[in-house]
This record gives sequence, structure tokens and C-alpha cells, in this order.
Amino acid sequence: MTDWVDRIGHRNRLHRLRTGERLRTLVRETTVAPEHLIQGVFVSEVDASPTEITSMPGIYRHTLESVVDYVASLEELGVRHIILFGIPSEKDARGSQADDESGIVQRALRALREADIDVTLVADACLCEYTDHGHCGTLHPDQAVTIDHEQTLERLASLAVSLAEAGADIIAPSGMIDGTVATVRDALDRNNFGDTPIMMYSAKYASAWYGPFREAADGAPQFGDRSAYQMDPANGREALRETLLDIDEGADIVMVKPALSYLDIIRRLRDATNVPIAAYNVSGEYAMVKAAAARGWIDERRIVEETLLSMRRAGADMILTYHAEQFARWRKEG
Repeated sequence: MTDWVDRIGHRNRLHRLRTGERLRTLVRETTVAPEHLIQGVFVSEVDASPTEITSMPGIYRHTLESVVDYVASLEELGVRHIILFGIPSEKDARGSQADDESGIVQRALRALREADIDVTLVADACLCEYTDHGHCGTLHPDQAVTIDHEQTLERLASLAVSLAEAGADIIAPSGMIDGTVATVRDALDRNNFGDTPIMMYSAKYASAWYGPFREAADGAPQFGDRSAYQMDPANGREALRETLLDIDEGADIVMVKPALSYLDIIRRLRDATNVPIAAYNVSGEYAMVKAAAARGWIDERRIVEETLLSMRRAGADMILTYHAEQFARWRKEG
């Protein structure tokens, strides 16, 4: 019996394929490369010069002038995809600046197009950065946190067309407003943007991980919260229902946000669908890593690489992350 156990154990020594870097690379199941990553980029009408975001060290609110140079530097590093978020100088109840042809994101898109920088330009399409109340749509007159769906969908349709006209390659509606995909798809098609894809925030949770972003974009709700239209963190099956509805309405890419606390949701969607899946490695996840690394508590590079791998391993085809620039620098360094 002992000889048999010894022989079986000898045959099943899994560490044989771990004994050197070449072997580990040969059998590696999951990889992360800069081409899988989408860098979050903020462009502001408020700041006179690039301004570092206090809660997101290394990430800046760029001016219209500096954003072109910054995106060009990303291209040189091999980061070929970005998503743009805008900080307008004026806000009102309907988010009027969101779909203005002279809005900050529209001008940034045109500037990047004119600079002929070879990157994919994803444009976030939401009203929360443009409304004075900080919610993701227009509200009913009683000022309760009740989205006026009809008016909001009209605004989102106009916003999507405006972003496509300015040069966006992909429109990314992020408000979790029912009917968004069908409305935006119809508006794009009617305005000769039938080939412009929609990346839908299909499973976006009412999460505590968004705090630094709200500082970065001046987009915190002024009253109430977003739990009336974003998903309850307790729900998993609902994410599949939301996502399948968005796919039926015409979503080309679906997204799970946040990523780290919702790897099980990414896996569920991967098992249930064949469309590309994006994971959003959000601001709170980024800030947590930066804070611990600054205190010497963790190895920042290894933590970032491992967390990005976890998202890819769970089933994400692409990752929106504020780590993309640094990740690409590390890869260049070897």
C-alpha cells in the first residue's frame, strides 16, 4: 500500500510545472496586458492646470490642453483605451452642460481626434457630473430621489448623440436607468451612428467604493443616495436579469461595477453570456491600494497585478482601471 501511495503521489506532483518561470509562463491560464485595460481620465473646466486628486494619488483632473498630452503619453506606453469623465464649470437640475456641443468632454473628444492619437475613446454618458443635485437623471419636482425616467431617457439620448458627433468610439451609459440601452441605441441609429457600440453599466451597485470618484468629479449626491436606481449589493441573480435585458436591447459590451467585491457577478455573467464583459476597478479600490502602499504595508506592483488578474480570471475581457498607466510602466520596466 505504501509503495502504491508513493507512486500515485509521485505522479501527481503539481509543483513540477511551477519550478521555473519559463514553465510557469508556459502553463499560465490567465494574463493581463495593457491592451486589456481602459484608463480613467478626468478633464475639467474648473481647474487652471492639472490638479492631483487628493484621494487618488497619481490621478489628475486635466485641463483641455493637458489632456491631449496626457493621452498621447498613454499611447506611447501602450495604453490604447481611455474613458473620459468631465467636470463642467456650471451645473443645473437637468445637467444642461452634458449634451452641449461646447461641453468639456465634447471639446476634449474633438481635441483628441484632431491630435490623431491612436486610442479608443470611450465616453461616459451620465448626468451625475452635470446636475446640481448630483443624481444620475432629472428628478420629479418634489425633489425626492425619484428619477423622472421619460425626461432622463430623453437627456441620455441627446447626450449619446452629442458624444458620438464629437468623436467618441464607444458610448458608456452609467446611470442604471431602465430602458437606457434601447433609447440610446435608437438615437444613435437614427443619427447615422449605427456602428457606434454601447458599453452599458449593466450591473452597477449602490456601493461604498465610489467615494474618491465623487471627489474627483464633484459628483456626490447633494441629498439622498442612489440606491433607488443602482443595484442592492445583496443581490446576485438580479444582476443577470439586468444584464440579459440590456443585451436584448442592444448592448455590445456589459459591465460590472465595482469589481473586487463582485467577482462572483462577473463569473455569473461570463457563464451566462457570450458578449464582452468589462469590470470596473473603481476609485475606492484604487485608493485603498495606494494608501496601503504609501505606508509600506503591501507590495503595490504585486497587489495591482494580482487584483487585475483576479478580474480577468473571473471572466472580464477588459478592465476599466486607474492603474493602467502605472501597470504599463511596470511592464516596460520588465
